[in-house]
Amino acid sequence: MSQRTLHALFKPNSVAIIGASNGKNRAGNVVMRNLLSGGFSGPIMPVTPKYNAVMGVLAYPSIDALPLKPDLAIVCTAAIRVPQIIERLAQFGCKTAIINASGMATQTDDEGNNLLLLTQQHAKRYGMRLLGPNSLGMMLPNLGLNASLAHTSALPGKIAFVSQSAAICTTVLDWANNKGIGFSSFISLGDATDIDFDELLDYLGRDSRTTAILLYVDSINEKRHFLSAARAAARNKPILVIKSGRSLEGNTAARLHTGGIGGNDAVYEAAFRRAGMLRVNDLVELFAAVETLAHSTPLQGERLAILTNGGGPAVLALDQLILGGGKAAVLDSESINALDEILPNTWSGQNPVDIGGDADAERYTKCLDILMKADIADAILVLHSPSALGCGIEIADSIASLIATHPQRNRVNVLTNWSGEDSAYRARKLFNKAGIPTYRTPEGAVGAFMHMVEYRRNQKLLQEVPQSIPDNIPTDALLARKLLTEALSKNKKVLETHESSAILKAYGLNTIETHFSNNAEQAAEIADRIGYPVALKVQSPDIHYKSDVQGVVLNLSSGSEVLQAANAIINRVHSINESATIEGMIVQKMALTAGAQEIRVAVMNDPVFGPAILLGEGGSEWNPTTDAAVALPPLNMTLARYMVIQALKTHKLKDRHLPLGLNMNALCVMLTQISHLIIDCPEIAALDLNPVLCAGEQITLLDVNIQLQECPADNANRLAICPYPKELEQRATLKNGLEIMLRPILPEDEPKHLAFDNSLSDEDRYKRYFGVRSKMTHEEMAVLTQIDYAREMAFIATAKAEDGDDITLGAIRASIDPDNTEAEFAMAVRSDHQGLGLGKLLLEKLIAYYKTNDTQVLTGFTMFENRNMASLAKSLGFSVTFDMEEHLIKMDMQLKPD
Repeated sequence: MSQRTLHALFKPNSVAIIGASNGKNRAGNVVMRNLLSGGFSGPIMPVTPKYNAVMGVLAYPSIDALPLKPDLAIVCTAAIRVPQIIERLAQFGCKTAIINASGMATQTDDEGNNLLLLTQQHAKRYGMRLLGPNSLGMMLPNLGLNASLAHTSALPGKIAFVSQSAAICTTVLDWANNKGIGFSSFISLGDATDIDFDELLDYLGRDSRTTAILLYVDSINEKRHFLSAARAAARNKPILVIKSGRSLEGNTAARLHTGGIGGNDAVYEAAFRRAGMLRVNDLVELFAAVETLAHSTPLQGERLAILTNGGGPAVLALDQLILGGGKAAVLDSESINALDEILPNTWSGQNPVDIGGDADAERYTKCLDILMKADIADAILVLHSPSALGCGIEIADSIASLIATHPQRNRVNVLTNWSGEDSAYRARKLFNKAGIPTYRTPEGAVGAFMHMVEYRRNQKLLQEVPQSIPDNIPTDALLARKLLTEALSKNKKVLETHESSAILKAYGLNTIETHFSNNAEQAAEIADRIGYPVALKVQSPDIHYKSDVQGVVLNLSSGSEVLQAANAIINRVHSINESATIEGMIVQKMALTAGAQEIRVAVMNDPVFGPAILLGEGGSEWNPTTDAAVALPPLNMTLARYMVIQALKTHKLKDRHLPLGLNMNALCVMLTQISHLIIDCPEIAALDLNPVLCAGEQITLLDVNIQLQECPADNANRLAICPYPKELEQRATLKNGLEIMLRPILPEDEPKHLAFDNSLSDEDRYKRYFGVRSKMTHEEMAVLTQIDYAREMAFIATAKAEDGDDITLGAIRASIDPDNTEAEFAMAVRSDHQGLGLGKLLLEKLIAYYKTNDTQVLTGFTMFENRNMASLAKSLGFSVTFDMEEHLIKMDMQLKPD
């Protein structure tokens, strides 16, 4: 849906209240009271046939009687009346409506029509947008707009809060007002049947008045839109999310609350992390995070110094820091010497800096000044415990005054904790008023700091340049798809072990030598042929876990042992289930396990986010939510490494330091190849590799289970994250006979793309960037190469250099608005490869792509000096106009007829 239609929601010039009332505690009365008290400058128009005026404001008996078309309407009536009201509002020309009524999804009108569906149909017919139903409303404090049922108004600020829960809204609002923390937007989504998280994230991510975004999520409806919007917004500002439903029971309650689809909590966690968001687990953490975001600047590093008048609280803070993976600042000799001149001989001499229980305001401020001036810490936590020898209020006031004028205040974040209640309350209020983060406990302060650290680490990791998979690893998607199609044609839902092994081998994954036998005698023959020792496994559709019937026998060293083991397994199966079908036996060559470690890898199909990859310890008892690290495909080597690090950090995977054991590179290659398999093969519903034997660089999949499904009808949106569009790769030949590859850009291209950018002549750089431009930084290059294929596209042209390595010759990219209305392109070609037709090939490819993408308009700008670019565009059908005032040439192409 269009971002332009949200303009009336965020910048309304007039508001109508349908169902306005003078009755106390009626929804229409509360909304009117809030609108009038907020200071909104536009017309406020109550609509009700019951009153001539509502709260002193002239009322209108019907929508048709309104003197002008309202930009925003708040519908405060019973659910049964909402469809008719929305239809009339839309016909009248109202652009946006907030619906307070609940229960619409389960109610029908007299003709049996579902109220919610009927309302949506009316709104869609006329292009009207809806917030809700079951919405508390929204507040835009900077506009003085309080169009909500909340008990109080929000203060103006720079944090946006979006919640599916009205109760969480009012709780956060009450706390924030007490702390003096304000908001740029405060929005209750309700059931989110129209306007949803993704559109709001797109809007708020571009909103200059918003510096951070907070989300309370019960469930997600549009996985790809949500993650795409979140990823784009998180690159520019922090996004914190609190997600309910971490337990099975809580998940069920969350689904009932919003009517959304329940998903696995571990998969939600992985999705948030992949998008660059930071998850907090509860309201206490959320409040601490809001405190930090409201009053701090982005971290320049991770070093924390602690300044305290008491040893105990400082030790608690240091424990929390180190156990949470944080870094304690180390004092340099210059700082120690400066502190020696101020502090008693008994001071700690290290971080934490314990300045004594008798520390007064002067001692505190002098020490803090030293720490802020020294380049040893990126943040300083100031602790104070109640003392009769130093007035907490005076100390707080002095510290606030120092920070307000300190030249390093924008480089070093200062956090405070004044412990206690009665004696500390006034000091904490003073810090609130001064805009300095303050917390009730040392642990809470450190926890808030670590949220900032985790956000910073996550953003840096998502910008890392991925390592490429070794070229000698084969990938044969056509073979894998052929084998899967054949299995489905035989109505198979679960592949046999040897069939699964063949598919995994097509992706360069090493499986144990596996053969299927129809009976015990054939099993012995196979064992003789492949060599001993072997493992024998029963193959039966009636046996879910082979361990239930001791259906796996290991280390068989002769044909007679194989015969004996096979007959014993058959007898055990039939003793438990006489009617059980035994299809045969699996014979496998035994792997050498000495010094190796067993792990488990699986792929599950989450109802919200689709396929997800799981990594953890081996074993039959496995709960994905608690026992595995989770990541969403597609994975590259960097994302796979991040997954392994997360698994080790959270102890889902244990490095047992065996002689061979875990090898990071080998693990990442395996996980990346499994990701490719899942992307290429939509017929795979689930995959379980248990155990996987890790012996250093050698990884062997010992037992494989693949479950099948018919190829999903909506296969294009099967994955939560749009994978690399390999189908867009194209070979071409330049005028000089040089063979090139045109393809979408990859994160792995960053080093070569930087070399390409640096290869441009000064003149070409001037034309490309509309002025003199310094060399690109890594962060800037990451933005250009790590693109979201769901909402942007960049094509590069590569050719083989003399050493056989790829070299980038040209690039074209287009950024598109969230409405998919207009894409703006920019292009550059290496100076030594111009005039060979490369620019034309790139621009033609981009035009074809956006035509297929149903984009309406493709535009571009170039300088007057770049007439060749304008001539090329004109030859391909662009209309070219000259802006004499801006000294620019504008190029436009209508991709879709009006």
